[in-house]
Amino acid sequence: MSKAKKLKTRFVCQQCGQDSPKWFGRCPSCEAWGTLVEEAEPTFTPGAGGGAAFGAIGASRPQRLAEIQGADVPRSPVGISELDRVLGGGLVPGSLILVGGDPGIGKSTLLLQAADRIAQRGLTVLYVTGEESARQTRMRFDRVEASAQSLWLMAETALERIEAHVEKLQPAVLIIDSVQTLFTQGIESAPGSVSQLRAVTARLMALAKGKEIATFLVGHVTKDGAIAGPRVLEHMVDTVLYFEGQRGHAFRVLRAVKNRFGSTDEIGAFEMKGTGLAEVKNPSALFLAERAHGTSGSVVAGSFEGTRPLLVEVQALVSPTVYGTPRRTAIGVDSNRVALLLAVLEKKAGLDIAGSDVFLNVAGGMRLVEPAVDMAVIAALASSHVDRPVDPHTVVFGEVGLGGEIRAVVGAQARVAEARQLGFKRVIMPANDRAQLRDEDGVQLIGARHVGEALDALF
Repeated sequence: MSKAKKLKTRFVCQQCGQDSPKWFGRCPSCEAWGTLVEEAEPTFTPGAGGGAAFGAIGASRPQRLAEIQGADVPRSPVGISELDRVLGGGLVPGSLILVGGDPGIGKSTLLLQAADRIAQRGLTVLYVTGEESARQTRMRFDRVEASAQSLWLMAETALERIEAHVEKLQPAVLIIDSVQTLFTQGIESAPGSVSQLRAVTARLMALAKGKEIATFLVGHVTKDGAIAGPRVLEHMVDTVLYFEGQRGHAFRVLRAVKNRFGSTDEIGAFEMKGTGLAEVKNPSALFLAERAHGTSGSVVAGSFEGTRPLLVEVQALVSPTVYGTPRRTAIGVDSNRVALLLAVLEKKAGLDIAGSDVFLNVAGGMRLVEPAVDMAVIAALASSHVDRPVDPHTVVFGEVGLGGEIRAVVGAQARVAEARQLGFKRVIMPANDRAQLRDEDGVQLIGARHVGEALDALF
């Protein structure tokens, strides 16, 4: 009797993809704890199609740059302007797009609506679901009122069968929901494992590039908010989109963290409703709709996201601490940046905040990363500390240096125009930006060179 062949295994980090012959509590590569999982070593089955997939990309010989056409490849608009904005103007044929976000945030809903809009223009769209039955997915399509005739639905997790149907249908757009549920028969490993994710994504990339099919991949996220699986997935795809929002808010933000065909500074704004996601044409008005007037610690910041000016409310609460060590909590802004601005207030503005608890929040669940919101953060902190409200018709923006100076920012004119459009009467801004702008009808522009000057103008 022949002995059964022993199955060889290895331990693979589910975060960075590092493999090891033995188990470690801490990954020696990314230093994450408890991420090494035992997996069978990849064994490729002959005829599974994994080895020849990259041949579809073409270019079997070197070509002169002048011979290659593609500089003027037309983009195909999705039909959802906020999504098109984030993608850089529409879909590029052959692009591979990874969409991540918390469970229930609306990733599938967005792609269901996108699939219907694209199919309504006569393009063939194949929607592959690996988490629901075809009947369940049809119910979701009915909820968003999808009715396109060239929209095809398929419940499948085997990559080889998906490739066969793609070959028959020749769709213009392929949507996979989600990539963690797929597996290829060439690898003896469970779906969602690092080996499967790498192989499946590589095959889908070859399929997208070779047949010029724009492909969306829905990716699960970890408890830390990152897309599950090794970071190599984000390097393989062309675009990485994150769908953000809070469960208690209907507002959703689509943000690009990687885009080979467009800017990573753009955001798309949506509102979750009973019939799906609705585009928000004026996010500033939505963010400020429930703002309380006459309350200390509330300031409107003039922010900028990509090519879009955005007015958001920054809220601060400064109160004497009841514990030995004061608390510092910031939501929506970098906590290290808040600590820096608190030190500037102490040293350059003479406000004694060291012994107080500080809580800072950006209303609406937005996340502000640009330094132009520094002055708004300082204004909110100072307003709460002295318990004096800021004029509700005032917008504040400007970068603050360690010396307390207020530095110029980009897009000052667009920020002022947005404030004027929403009915604000006064703008506190860097003096250098103010010197380059003409007076606006109905809007008072005040330039400040130092934090002290800005606070004097506010209070």
